[in-house]
Amino acid sequence: MSGSDNPYGNSFGTQMSATANFGSAPQPAAGGGHIKDTTTATFTTDVIEESRNQPVLVDFWAPWCGPCKQLTPVLEKAVNEAQGRVKLVKMNIDDHPSIAGQLGIQSIPAVIAFVGGRPADGFMGAVPESQVRQFIDRLAGPAGADQAAEIEAVLEEASGLLAAGDVNGAAQLYGAVMQADPENAKALAGMAECMIAANQHQRAREALTDLPEGLANDAGIQAVITKLDQIEEARKLGDPVALEQDLALDPDNHDARMKLAKILNVEGKRDEAADHLLHIMRKDRTFDDDGARRQLLQFFEVWGFKDPATVSARRKLSAMLFS
Repeated sequence: MSGSDNPYGNSFGTQMSATANFGSAPQPAAGGGHIKDTTTATFTTDVIEESRNQPVLVDFWAPWCGPCKQLTPVLEKAVNEAQGRVKLVKMNIDDHPSIAGQLGIQSIPAVIAFVGGRPADGFMGAVPESQVRQFIDRLAGPAGADQAAEIEAVLEEASGLLAAGDVNGAAQLYGAVMQADPENAKALAGMAECMIAANQHQRAREALTDLPEGLANDAGIQAVITKLDQIEEARKLGDPVALEQDLALDPDNHDARMKLAKILNVEGKRDEAADHLLHIMRKDRTFDDDGARRQLLQFFEVWGFKDPATVSARRKLSAMLFS
């Protein structure tokens, strides 16, 4: 997917051109002493307090998890090469499940970054080493003139353009990144998001089909695939106006409320969608085997860790669960 082989180079009728100049990445140096295991009892000291000194990555894993075994050595290598800019704390969720449960982690491996005593960012899945390095550089700043950090800056700009509705501008930047780094999962996921925004859902799905394992398992790409699934499902759920009328007659019609939440989600009305699911949870946690909570957590995965709707709904969810 580089140069003339990049199938996304002119996806929106314009010639992609690399508008950013990427320097060569420096060779990292080896390091050590920045990795440890933690428990529920020591989590506050090892993570919350320590993250006030530098970012702390928490690796939630389990002995039976195959992707965890792939990710752990990649994480350890990248953290050691960061030479103290970040620390890595590993938590076995089989032995210590409560912290992962409180954070709403549904699948592993999951990595949550704590900065200043609070969760700041995160990802799930056995991502490639380049993605881990970019994640660390975004948290702790680049080690010198780092290509990964430059690429990350372009990706942030592309994300901003897409959020502002400039689909072509975002696609050009994502295309430039893919020319410089053909296996950049964020760029590929971003290009697929551009296709979705342009109502090219089938092309988006095709772009994310038959990927190499490292890309296919990336949490960002999986989130876009889930988003496409949600769009397809919502098309089959009926008329939202009729569902609202059903709720006006029977506010406890949880099935109608769940369908309406799914439709509102794909319409971009995230806060309203979350509020409907939270309403179901307040009324009946047994409905669909706690299906409203499971659906809300799936929304979080698609919306992203730092999306305002995720932050707001997660706060309400925590207040409901732990009050």
